Amino acid sequence: MKKYECETCGYIYDPEVGDPDSGIEPGTAFEDIPDDWVCPLCGVGKDDFKPVDE
Repeated sequence: MKKYECETCGYIYDPEVGDPDSGIEPGTAFEDIPDDWVCPLCGVGKDDFKPVDE
């Protein structure tokens, strides 16, 4: 699963970790996160994230 980076603040969403504080379980692909999820650091929506080339 791909990691995604917030273009606003640089936060990396790692699907292996998820975002437990927002109810996103570890192992959740970015594509499977609800559309109303926001960056836990700066509050922007999913549209402001881009895939990270590893």
